[in-house]
Amino acid sequence: MKQNCTPLFTAMKNYIADGAMAFHTPGHKQGKGIPEEMREIITADGLKMEVSLMEELDDIHGATGCIKEAQDLAADLYGSEQCRFFINGTTGAIHAMLLTALNPGDKVIVPRNAHRSVLGALVLVGAVPVFIQPEIDENLGIAMSITPDEVKKVIEENPTAKALVMVYPTYYGVAGDIKTIARIVHEHDMMLLVDEAHGPHLKFSDRLPVQALDAGADIVAQSTHKILGSMTQTSLLHMQGKRVDTERFNKMCSLVQSTSPNYLLMASLDTARAQMAANGRALVEKAVDLAESLRRRINEIDGLFCFGREYMNGAGRFALDVTKLTVSVRSLGISGAQAEHILRHKYKIQCELSDFYNLLFIISYADSQHECDYLYNALKNLAGEFAGKKCRELVQIKLPPLPPYVLSPREAMFKKTKKVDFAKSVGCIAGEMITFYPPGIPIIYPGERISREIIDYVALQKESGGNVIGPEDVELKTIRVVEE
Repeated sequence: MKQNCTPLFTAMKNYIADGAMAFHTPGHKQGKGIPEEMREIITADGLKMEVSLMEELDDIHGATGCIKEAQDLAADLYGSEQCRFFINGTTGAIHAMLLTALNPGDKVIVPRNAHRSVLGALVLVGAVPVFIQPEIDENLGIAMSITPDEVKKVIEENPTAKALVMVYPTYYGVAGDIKTIARIVHEHDMMLLVDEAHGPHLKFSDRLPVQALDAGADIVAQSTHKILGSMTQTSLLHMQGKRVDTERFNKMCSLVQSTSPNYLLMASLDTARAQMAANGRALVEKAVDLAESLRRRINEIDGLFCFGREYMNGAGRFALDVTKLTVSVRSLGISGAQAEHILRHKYKIQCELSDFYNLLFIISYADSQHECDYLYNALKNLAGEFAGKKCRELVQIKLPPLPPYVLSPREAMFKKTKKVDFAKSVGCIAGEMITFYPPGIPIIYPGERISREIIDYVALQKESGGNVIGPEDVELKTIRVVEE
């Protein structure tokens, strides 16, 4: 296919060049009525191109023209049978993925560290999750990947499960043995559904983990905006193989998409694909080179540690996206949150995230030696400020046993709930999810019964400064539980 073409973007340019007077949405009428502040961030031509659904601009819900051609080019580039553009993020793509693969009441194997969009999908489809624990690195305090042995064990215990969801790679760039997992899943006539939000660039370097499609995944969601050049909120959803019902795939993609998709967002997917088709390998290889060099330099700084390929020595840490730099500040005696604050306000550097012990930095194709040198010097100065300080005690991150399942997430979500004192909630059915970072694994899902071990774990995490995500009361003095 002509990968140098940008069919959707070109159609938008041709529409405004035609000069038709606008008696259609949006209400700002090609920028004439836009608030003045918006003119500072969108060009005059960009405002004119912020249109929708003219005949030459196609319709994402029944694409036959430029949108279809743009999606087909993306499928061709990544090697999928079909690709769909998503303008409501990878959350929407993951919803469509699970809606395609599952029916109400179906069992699906889900890693405990799955993104919360998976919980949303479980609620929408009414499927029943069977949770699988990823490997935990207690030294770093982060979740790695699920392992083939654990996958096999859980499948044997749940032979009627219809699919397995895999997070690949993790936020920290850790990749599991996806080829072996795909083989195990397919041998049991199940689908492999992959959240590859952090892997749209894997295709373009042999020094990165294999992309999920090439490993045999059936449906794959990618956050093009996270690593590549499309705008925030844009993602791709790929499918391949006889296990996927193509008609249902298209129906579910349409179900969760806006009927008024933003064409600027879709055009950014079109042009980002063309950019990667033309120069993707060179651009991503440059990012890999920069990241590998910076990792070596960071590991020469006393008090800092940035794990690399040598750390990938087990089934739960099979390969690494080296463009993710996880820098442990544990030996400096400060938390990741403290280090993030200092870097942001003293050195004007913003990391991707911090947790109790670590900072995460993303090196993308847009970075250069200048940015890497600046980050290195800031980290070196930061380490110099705290070198020799007393180290923090290692937080106890041993997770409590998986709580008993009572209701499906969908059942729990629609039940009436009430607030109760969390310390006295033993035996109650959770009406919301609780996750601590680190290690980023939900300790309770809606529909699971709260145990004494969970309450004790929460107390320990709060005492140690863990960051809680999910509940309405982030102090966890109270929790919403299902009224029984």
